[in-house]
Amino acid sequence: MESKGNVLVTGGSGYIAGFCILQLLAEGWNVRATVRNLSREAQVRTALGGLAMDQARLQFASADLNADAGWADAVRGVDYVLHVASPLPAANPRNDDELIVPAREGALRVLRAARDEGVKRVVVTSSAAAVCYGHGSREKPYTEEEWSDPTNLRDSSAYERSKIYAERAAWAFLEKEGGALEMAVINPGAVIGPVLGTDFSASIEIVRKLMDGSVPGCPRLGWPLVDVRDIADLHLRAMTHPAAAGQRFLGAGDFLWMSDIARILRERIPDYATRVPARSIPDWLVRLIAIFDSTLRSRLFELGKLRRVDATKARSVLGWSQRPLADSIADCARSLIEHKLVPAPGKRR
Repeated sequence: MESKGNVLVTGGSGYIAGFCILQLLAEGWNVRATVRNLSREAQVRTALGGLAMDQARLQFASADLNADAGWADAVRGVDYVLHVASPLPAANPRNDDELIVPAREGALRVLRAARDEGVKRVVVTSSAAAVCYGHGSREKPYTEEEWSDPTNLRDSSAYERSKIYAERAAWAFLEKEGGALEMAVINPGAVIGPVLGTDFSASIEIVRKLMDGSVPGCPRLGWPLVDVRDIADLHLRAMTHPAAAGQRFLGAGDFLWMSDIARILRERIPDYATRVPARSIPDWLVRLIAIFDSTLRSRLFELGKLRRVDATKARSVLGWSQRPLADSIADCARSLIEHKLVPAPGKRR
């Protein structure tokens, strides 16, 4: 297959990045992926395994969001950049800057290097977190015209604020210093779907915890969900479509409560039906449990919050489509079983 050109994917060991690499290779692109340490190359190649059509088209470069070194070499000779890398904690950091600084400065490092190299376009992975937080719960879906409010500390965490500040910094850079560089931004919802190994998004923990018996019931937590394969496809569409330059694109489907996800798991993965909780947990009990669970404690502001998003723009401008979320949840569950990331039926974590 003749190469279509050269693409840099940052954060090459990450969940979304892995599926971007797979689709790029399948479509005939040469791919260079950044990792903080080149010792990760073998692990990434193993994770891609037989799914990658031609790993000979894949190479790796060492670059870190926290340092300037390596970025000029990473972008050398590439036509496009998918900037997927961003810090994502398992728990809330003590100081917002632990997330905001690497997210913002890392994005700016990538954009500067891309501009200086004459890259055609950078696609930045932001998040729906930069669109629909800080405003509480509401019925009306959010669109790309809206921004989360980082000053409302009662309806956001350091993660949401890092995505807001990093994306705003990227747009400001493009306007003032971008030169001929083009940029598009993808704002995914909670990303689920099959996993390639142990590196996956924090959203996968929603499914894993429901399957491993670690949660006694379903709190009133919910998210607009998207399949990792569909969000990778959206990145590639935004990379080359003429109308994508200078645009944001929300990438998410229906808003599902945790109880909806649990119901789908019980229906589609019957071997785990007795382990996946069927009852709901009242808010007062969730707050009590959170005293002893720092991860849950950091997300208490989400309780009962409805945050729908409207992905009409991605569909109408880029021709994007999504697979049914029930299929994505089932595929996620099956891959967790395949990779032995949840206990076998009848066993507990």
